[in-house]
Amino acid sequence: MAALPTAAETSPAHPGGASLLHSVIDGKEVTGGTAFASRNPALLDDVVADVRLSDPATLRDACAAARLAQPEWAAVPAPARGQVLGAFGQLVRANKTGLARLITREVGKPYAEALGEVQEVIDTCDFFLGEGRRLYGHTVPSEMPDKQLFTYRVPVGVTAVITAGNFPAAVPSWYLVPALLCGNTVVWKPAEYAATTARALAELAWHAGVPAGALHLVYAEGESTFEGLERALAEGLVDKVGFTGSTAVGRRVAELCGRFLQSPCLELGGKNPMVVAADADLDLAVDAALFSGYGTAGQRCTSLGNVLVHTDVHNEFVRRFADAVRAAPVGDPAGEVLYGPMLDERFASSFERILGWIADHHTVLGSTSVGRITAEAPREGFVGDPAKGLFFHPVLLDGVRADDTVFTEEAFGPIVGVVPYRTLDEAIALANAPGYGLSSAVFTRDPLTAFRFRQGVGAGMVSVNNSTSGAEAHLPFGGNGKSGNGSRQSGVWALDQFTRWQSMNWDFSGGLQKAQMDVVSIDPDPGYRLPAHWTARE
Repeated sequence: MAALPTAAETSPAHPGGASLLHSVIDGKEVTGGTAFASRNPALLDDVVADVRLSDPATLRDACAAARLAQPEWAAVPAPARGQVLGAFGQLVRANKTGLARLITREVGKPYAEALGEVQEVIDTCDFFLGEGRRLYGHTVPSEMPDKQLFTYRVPVGVTAVITAGNFPAAVPSWYLVPALLCGNTVVWKPAEYAATTARALAELAWHAGVPAGALHLVYAEGESTFEGLERALAEGLVDKVGFTGSTAVGRRVAELCGRFLQSPCLELGGKNPMVVAADADLDLAVDAALFSGYGTAGQRCTSLGNVLVHTDVHNEFVRRFADAVRAAPVGDPAGEVLYGPMLDERFASSFERILGWIADHHTVLGSTSVGRITAEAPREGFVGDPAKGLFFHPVLLDGVRADDTVFTEEAFGPIVGVVPYRTLDEAIALANAPGYGLSSAVFTRDPLTAFRFRQGVGAGMVSVNNSTSGAEAHLPFGGNGKSGNGSRQSGVWALDQFTRWQSMNWDFSGGLQKAQMDVVSIDPDPGYRLPAHWTARE
C-alpha cells in the first residue's frame, strides 16, 4: 500500500490564504482540474478553499487504486481494523472544536449543531471499534452426519461513496467507518462546497492509521462523477455504491448500478410529517417543529415538511408555532441562532424557485417577509449583516392542501406547511401521501395513537414526542419509497451494506453426501392416538 501522506503533502496553502485542494489517490495529489471556489455561505467574500475538480478518468483511476489495495487491507485482522477506526475517533475528538468551526465556516451550520455533528462521528467510531471483534458468522447444523456448515461475513471489495454537504462530517462517517471496518477500500466523492471539511476528515483518518490506499478522496462535479462511476463499474472496479443526496440523482445512481447488477445504498430526500394529536403537549410539539423544520435552514433530509394538526387544536397550535418562528433568531452561524445561511448558491437559487409554490389560498406566517433577507426585506432580530451571506426568511404556511406542490415535494429550505386532519386514519394517509418514507413524528399522550401511527406510517424512522430530526449511532438510519431503497445506515445494520455472506460446508464423512438426497430420515407413526382410558372422563 502507498505510504501515509504527511500533513505537508496533503495541505498545501494557496498564496491568497485559502487552501488549494486537489483529489488524493494513494496519498498523492492529482494536480489540475476545473477551478471551484468553496465559499463561506454566511460571508461570501470568504473563500475557504480553491478546489480543483477532477475529470471522470480520475475517479476511475481512484477506483483502480482502491482495487489493488483492497486485499492487503482486508488481510488486516478485523479487531486491528477496529483499533484504527477507534484511533480515528480519538483524533476527531481531539480536533472537535476545530472541525466544528470549519463546518460552520464552510457550510454555514450553527456552531452548536456543528459540535453535535462532530460528536456523531466520534460516536460512530466508538461503536464500530467494538464491531471489529463482532463481525460474527454462524455455525449451522447440517442435515447430514459428519458435516459442518459455516457462514462468514466478507468485505464487498471497493466502495464508492458520494455524499452531500449538509452533514459534511457525520454522513460520510456512516459510510467510511463501517466500510473500512469490514475490510473494504473506499473512494469518497464529497460535495464540492464542503471540500475542506472532507479533506480534514480524510487527513484525520489517514493519520489514525487508515492506509492511503484504503481511502481515496476525489473532488468532482456531478456529471463527471457519474461518468467516472460508470467507467469504473463497467471495468469491474467498484463493488458497492453509497449515495446520499436528492431523490432525482438517487434514481440515476440506482439505474446505473442496476445495469451492473449492483445494489446501492441510497439515503435520499424526505417530506417528513409530524402529527399533532388533540391530546398533544402543544408547547413540546412547537419546540420540536421549530427545530426539525428550520434547523440547518431546513436543509436536512430529515427536516420537517408537513405538520398534520388535529382540527380541535389547529388554531392554537398555529398561533404558538407562528409566534415561535417569528421570534427565532436567524443569522450569523457563529452566534446563538436557530439557523444560518443556505449551504451554497445552488440551494439559494433552488429555494427561490420553491417559494413560487406558495399559492393564494396559503396563509403566510413566521417572518416579516418572504425570500432573501435584505435591507429592503429585513428580518426582525436578525443576527449579523444579511447582505454578506445567503440568508432567507423562514416561511410557515397554513392552509396547505394535499394536492399542493409544497405538500408533496421536498423543499430543502426553511419552509413548513400545516394541514388539518380529523381522524388518525386521515393523518396517516396524509403522512404517506407524498411518497417519501424517511422520518416521521407523532405528538400524543395516548400510547394507542402512537402505536397505530407507527404501524400505519411508511417511514423508516418514527419519533414519539420528539422531532423528525436526530439520529443515534447505534440505530438504523434510512428510508423507503422516494427516500431510499430500504438500505440502512448506522448500527449493526450498516454491516449488511458493506459485507456479503459466504457459506461453507465441510464434509468429513469420507464419502460424497448429496444434499436433499442422502439425508437421515426418521419416520413418525401418524396414526397413533392416546389410549381412550387415559382421556376418558370418569
